[in-house]
Amino acid sequence: MSKLDELIKELCPDGVEYKPIKDVYKRLKGTPITAGKMKEIQNDDGDIRIFAGGKTVIDAFENDIPNANITRVPAVLVQSRGVIDAVYCERSFTFKNEMWAYTHQEKTAVKYLYYVLKNNIEKFREAASGMGALPQISLKVTEDFTIPVPPLPVQCEIVRILDNFTELTAELTAELTAELTACRKQYEYYRDLLLTRETKVEVKKLGDFATITRGGNFQKKDFVESGLPCIHYGQMYTHFGTWTDKTLTFVDKDVCDKSKQAQPNDIVMAVTSENVEDVCSCTAWLGDEDIAISGHTAIISHNQNAKYLSYFFHSALFFDQKKKLAHGTKVIEVTPNKLGDITIMLPPVEEQNRIVSILDRFDSLCNDISVGLPAEIDARQKQYEYYRDKLLSFELSSK
Repeated sequence: MSKLDELIKELCPDGVEYKPIKDVYKRLKGTPITAGKMKEIQNDDGDIRIFAGGKTVIDAFENDIPNANITRVPAVLVQSRGVIDAVYCERSFTFKNEMWAYTHQEKTAVKYLYYVLKNNIEKFREAASGMGALPQISLKVTEDFTIPVPPLPVQCEIVRILDNFTELTAELTAELTAELTACRKQYEYYRDLLLTRETKVEVKKLGDFATITRGGNFQKKDFVESGLPCIHYGQMYTHFGTWTDKTLTFVDKDVCDKSKQAQPNDIVMAVTSENVEDVCSCTAWLGDEDIAISGHTAIISHNQNAKYLSYFFHSALFFDQKKKLAHGTKVIEVTPNKLGDITIMLPPVEEQNRIVSILDRFDSLCNDISVGLPAEIDARQKQYEYYRDKLLSFELSSK
């Protein structure tokens, strides 16, 4: 840090100029390509990487995508739909034309922009319009975004520090993650064993003992600072786990009254996603009041132990069944009324309670962010983000 301080004092003693990204970097365009075409040309030995938004990334041979806009210089890709993010890439790549990328004649300036974008990624996610089933940002969001542009030697030193910090953090996190992964595999093994081991337990269809209704109506724009509790389907992927008794967001009474509502002990399930893995993510609502539920969800009402059902919906047994119900390509969906055909082993509630008490202890050990390995991993990430923010904070130039 002492070298960086010296460079700042020498090269920008009066502060750093802030400029819109479009005034500093060259924007690159993507390639029109369909999901079907990507499946057709995908080849793990390919020389071109193709980004299709969200988590979809494939390799292919350049000859299989004629007239593609191939980026052959270091660049930062802005993933603008689905999972809003920034990706730094040095190898040859292209991307669906709904996204865009930035480059610069100086490689260091490109890496510097990557770190700046990652440091502000939550702002871009908040700006996502949420049009349709997936969040999305417009080109203007990044084009007009102002960033500090210190002299290149200062950028070089910041990139050097952050590269080293990134590598060290990655190594420490990898060790902790490996240990956590082993713990979770053990947990998943015993979870599935506990949910299937009673051979004499009755097997029932979900629709035989539960009522399944669609959520609906309110959107992100309806959120208020305080009001009546609500759950938006997108929060199921990022915030909620097996159960919750508190919501992250609120809506006013008029919106709540017009919305579908979940009652205490109901299961709230997101039935729309970008991939089969995430579709049907769910949480058991264990709060003490009714809550508003957004669209793209199913509300499952029942008279069983809600945690037991939620644990089942997170198990391999359920995954194998939901795969057969999932449909779609760009957006994966499971139709709520089809969930009634899901089969589940349903022991008496007393036995469900016993199984839940065991799984709760496993779940706390593996997933509670306030204790154990997840807390260590989270602390490492927060430490890294803290220093990244410090390194990228500059006084505005008075010039």
